[in-house]
Amino acid sequence: MVAPTAMHKLARPEGEVATARAAAACDTIMALSFMSTCTVEEVASSCNAVRFFQIYVYKRREISALMMQRAERNGFKAIILTVDAPRLGRREADIKNKMIAPQLKNFEGLISTEVQTDKGSNIEAFASGTFDDSLCWKDIGWLKSITSLPILIKGILTCEDAIKAVEVGVAGIVVSNHGARQLDYSPATITVLEEVILAVQGRIPVLFDGGVRRGTDIFKALALGAQAVMIGRPVVYGLAAKGEDGVRQVLSMLKDELELTMALSGCCSVKDITRRYVMTEQDRLHCKL
Repeated sequence: MVAPTAMHKLARPEGEVATARAAAACDTIMALSFMSTCTVEEVASSCNAVRFFQIYVYKRREISALMMQRAERNGFKAIILTVDAPRLGRREADIKNKMIAPQLKNFEGLISTEVQTDKGSNIEAFASGTFDDSLCWKDIGWLKSITSLPILIKGILTCEDAIKAVEVGVAGIVVSNHGARQLDYSPATITVLEEVILAVQGRIPVLFDGGVRRGTDIFKALALGAQAVMIGRPVVYGLAAKGEDGVRQVLSMLKDELELTMALSGCCSVKDITRRYVMTEQDRLHCKL
C-alpha cells in the first residue's frame, strides 16, 4: 500500500494524481494524506485506484467532518486517523530551511497555511494552530457517527493502545512511528509489531509501516503477522525521480523483491509466510537461556 505522505507536488508537479495513477497501475491501495497538494476530487477522478483518506482531528471539528464526507462522496473506501501527532516533532531540517508549506488544496477556502512564525518553519505553527491536541479515545465514537466508512487508527506502538483500539471499535490499526520524525528514541516499528499482533489476537487487521525499503522488509512484516505493509518515502523518491513512472518502478521493484524472497524461502503464496521464517532479538535471547 502507498502510505499517506504530504505535499507530493513538492516532488513533482503532478503530485498525488501521479502517485494514485501509479498505485492503480500496480493494483495497490493509495492512502491520500489530508496534507495533499491535489484535492480529494482530483485524485478520485484521476484513476480507479482503491483509495483510503488520512485525517487528523482538527480544532474546528466541522472541518474533520467535512473532509470525511468529501472522501466518502468521492469513493474512498476507508478513513485513516493519525493519532501520534498532537504536536509536530522538532523537524530541524524544516526549521533550518525556513520551510513554508504550500496551500493545501483540500483546505482552500477553509484554512490558510500562510501562518506567520519566527521559529523558522511555518508547518509546525500551522499544525499547532490546526490539530486538536485534546483528541482522546471517546472521540472515536464521534468519528464513527459521522461516516459509514471504516476507521483505522495510525500510530499504534504498544499492546495497551492496540487493545484499547479494539475496545472502541475501530476497523483496523496501523503500527507506525510517523516515519521516526515525531519522538526521538521511539521504538522501530518492526520491533513492536509482534507485540501488537499478539494483543489484537486477530480481532482486527493490523497494518504496518516504517523503514520499509526492500521486499525483504515486507516479507519480515508479513511473517510477524501484518496484514498489509505501507510504503512512504520510497514512493516519494520515485515520484521525484520519474513522476508516475518512477512510482510504478518503486512499487514493481518491491513486489519483485518480495516474490523473490518468497521463492527463496519456499513460500508459494503470501499465506505461506509465517512466523517461523524470521528470528527476532527476543528469539535470540530465548536461545541463550
